[in-house]
Amino acid sequence: MQPGTSPTVTVSPFLRTAAAYAWRLLVVGVLVYSLFAVLGRFHEIGVALFLGLVITALLRPLADVVARGLPRPFAVALTLLGSIALVLGVLALVGEAVAGERTTLVREFRVGVGRIEDWLERPPFRLNPGALSDLQAKIGEYLSSHRSTLVSEAVSGAHHVVAVLTTLALAVFSAVFFIHSGDRQWAWFRKQLPGSVRERVAVGGRAAWRTFTGYTHGIVLVAAVNAVLVGIALWLLGVPLAVPLALLEFVAAFVPLIGSPIALAVAAVVALASQGPLVAAVVIGLIVVIGQIEGHLLHPLVMSWAVRLHPLVVAISVIAGSIAAGIVGAVVAVPLVSVVWSVHTALRDARAATAETGAATAEGGAPTTGD
Repeated sequence: MQPGTSPTVTVSPFLRTAAAYAWRLLVVGVLVYSLFAVLGRFHEIGVALFLGLVITALLRPLADVVARGLPRPFAVALTLLGSIALVLGVLALVGEAVAGERTTLVREFRVGVGRIEDWLERPPFRLNPGALSDLQAKIGEYLSSHRSTLVSEAVSGAHHVVAVLTTLALAVFSAVFFIHSGDRQWAWFRKQLPGSVRERVAVGGRAAWRTFTGYTHGIVLVAAVNAVLVGIALWLLGVPLAVPLALLEFVAAFVPLIGSPIALAVAAVVALASQGPLVAAVVIGLIVVIGQIEGHLLHPLVMSWAVRLHPLVVAISVIAGSIAAGIVGAVVAVPLVSVVWSVHTALRDARAATAETGAATAEGGAPTTGD
């Protein structure tokens, strides 16, 4: 090495590649964290817009069909009002089922609690009978001593009810405009962008909406199938509240991987209190059966038109979403990751197609020389 020259430092290709991916992952992580932070600050608006997009993905095809025979505004109004009436009818059915079984449920649960106590006192648990009595006494004492606190918490929770109703109203209000003229709104938004990025935004937007609608249709169908299977199984086993528990399964299925097991665990507790440990064990077995049907049959078939993520990616997304934004983040995480990956894939394919077209044009237009 000559004086005054610096030594040549060679960096391995693996390290260069790892560094290139590392800073990209850091940028993506910062963007995702910033997005969830913004949603956390304005979570009511974010949830309302997300629900509005979900309603649009579900009802836009039906509104398009109805619009063939009616003016567009009337078709949108008829579709939304019919859907709201359907949801209210289902809730009324659930309320009637609970009210009709209330007296029987109270009696069965009292007997069931005694059955559970006897079961815990026998082998293999051999729980001290006095421990259960002390536990019940402590629970009653706690409720009596903290009655005013519990009442105040219930009263203060009224504003949460108002927030939920406001969010639902904003979601329906947004869905009205999305269903009626969402394509025109998207076209207007693209026109406000610089001309150099309009085509890429159009490609990414088409991929994002295709993935979001596919995921929404798929998860609703999976949740409906799970709810029907659980409802039939609970009805055949004689477990009370089969319809409300099936509805709980439908709602819980929107949280992938962990929603269905939690709903079935609640059903197992109801079965244990009303029918005994044998039926509860059968209900617990449903967790495995429903999980296998959902993972190996429903998701591969129903989600074929949407982005199919690896189960590990789904699990990490759900956990990260729940840490960042609670139950809302757990619900939103998987479709958000699916949409981001779909947009990335679409833009990458578009760049590759443009590069191939440019190379073919350059090769075809190259001058040729004679012999």
